[in-house]
Amino acid sequence: MTRFTNIGLSEGSTGLASAACAPLRCSVFSDDLNEQAGGITDWQQEYDQISAGAFHGSIEECHIGALQVFREHTSKTLRQTCEVWQDAIWVGIPVVREGFRINGEAPESCDLLWRRGQDAFELMTPDNSNILSIAVHEQSLLQQAEAQGIAIQLPQIGGNPRIQVDPRQIEEMGVLINRVISASAGSIDRSIHEDLVMQTLLNVLHDAKINDRVTPSHAHRKAVVKRVREHVAKTGSLPVTLTELCEIACVSRRTLQYSFESILGINPKLYLRTNRLNQVRRRLSSSETESVSDAAAHYGFYHLSQFATDYKRLFGELPSQTLARRG
Repeated sequence: MTRFTNIGLSEGSTGLASAACAPLRCSVFSDDLNEQAGGITDWQQEYDQISAGAFHGSIEECHIGALQVFREHTSKTLRQTCEVWQDAIWVGIPVVREGFRINGEAPESCDLLWRRGQDAFELMTPDNSNILSIAVHEQSLLQQAEAQGIAIQLPQIGGNPRIQVDPRQIEEMGVLINRVISASAGSIDRSIHEDLVMQTLLNVLHDAKINDRVTPSHAHRKAVVKRVREHVAKTGSLPVTLTELCEIACVSRRTLQYSFESILGINPKLYLRTNRLNQVRRRLSSSETESVSDAAAHYGFYHLSQFATDYKRLFGELPSQTLARRG
């Protein structure tokens, strides 16, 4: 079940493209993974569920001038491919860091996450994950920095996704985000809170240092995972065995295992199975197929009873229920 609440939404609003008519608040509570992925205004996202069971999630979002402030909760372990809106800077705080990764890197206790608009990135988020986020128009941020004489760092396309700051700054930013999100409608002054959030961002980006510390084997393991994933993408619906993957990556099974666990936090066998099941789920949720058997066969599942069992174990519902909900 999905419920939407919009307060202050002007007719004809196109989200962050026009801050003056963007919704002041928008909350989404979803039991559908694909709906959750599309729930953040103007972001491009795709979610794969990794841990088993029925999914529940929420997005609580507030727009203040040039700023988008939100927190997202997801109940299951996910692989998320994300892209913030054009001309934006995103800074994020993972509340639970154990099992969390951004582009294969685990955030340390003093790390914030950052990314530039239209620079796609990948998150691995654990069960019961909460992420606090601020996205801001880059030009507005630069104008404020210049007006106040503050030199700030900005993320580079493809650059390191982690920055280190004083732990007190992380705590202060988290408290501010939660207060803005939790405030009742009309109880905050937009101009005052835009200034508060903007000043917090300027202080963080002024003091930030890029965290490029990784283990010596990180680059090799990341390359192993990349080769495997590129191959899986090319083969499409064809089943792939672990033996084949070892040959593709030119590594032993042990190295393959270590590489996936280090970069994605999951073993390669689980990655293969959940990757294909999530693709079937997206197909069932779209208009691409008219039957469960067609969707399953498209991704190499030919034993329908076993497929239905695996599907229900992962998503908490039968594939026929997913198809029926499409309407």
